[in-house]
Amino acid sequence: MDFDQPPVMRVEVVPGPGLEDRHWPMTIPAVAQLAREGLDLPRGVTFLVGENGSGKSTLGEAIAAAYGLNPEGGSTGARHRTRPSESPLGHHLRLRRGIGAGRWGFFLRAETMHGLYSYLEENGVGGEAVLHEMSHGESFLEVLRTRFDSPGFYCLDEPEAALSFSSTLGLISTLHRVVEDGGQVLCATHSPVLAAMPGATVLEVGEWGYRPSRWEDLELVQHWRAYLDAPQRYLRHVLD
Repeated sequence: MDFDQPPVMRVEVVPGPGLEDRHWPMTIPAVAQLAREGLDLPRGVTFLVGENGSGKSTLGEAIAAAYGLNPEGGSTGARHRTRPSESPLGHHLRLRRGIGAGRWGFFLRAETMHGLYSYLEENGVGGEAVLHEMSHGESFLEVLRTRFDSPGFYCLDEPEAALSFSSTLGLISTLHRVVEDGGQVLCATHSPVLAAMPGATVLEVGEWGYRPSRWEDLELVQHWRAYLDAPQRYLRHVLD
């Protein structure tokens, strides 16, 4: 028996009250596909790439919650809450965990980081009060430096929102180190820079559900290439 397995091997939906087919989030094609087929998560890094509203963050958030992570971010055991906004999907997921894998994890969610910083400050965890005194990007980098340091399951929701181009490259380096140390990563992103990480699995999320994709075939990459090649072709439609 293989005891060297990733923290999460497979995700499945358990039907029940509160998760009806005709109601959100089951009306999202990616969530409906998850309910039909489940999702196998490989070792290393998996990127969920898609437009706003495609369901990539809904999937990532629910899987993080099913793993036992706070929907508003933080490591295993974090309990801070502000305004609940997550879908009920996390309560209906069953995770097949890897035998012998660690249980530690961290959910990095861009839109709720301010609340996480306040929680850490109020509980005196590691002197994180300085995070509120940093820029948005600097505080993100500090979290990456101090929290992404153990084998476990790392779930990230659009981390590039706070990062410059060079800092995004630094995030790739951090994720590479996490994987080298035995960690597993699931990341929802709009960033073609992140999605280009060598060796990563890329799932394109959209009206079709989710499907494996090569980086160069992603709609995201094709749009960015076309825009950078001739931005006025796009801007004249926006400005007119």
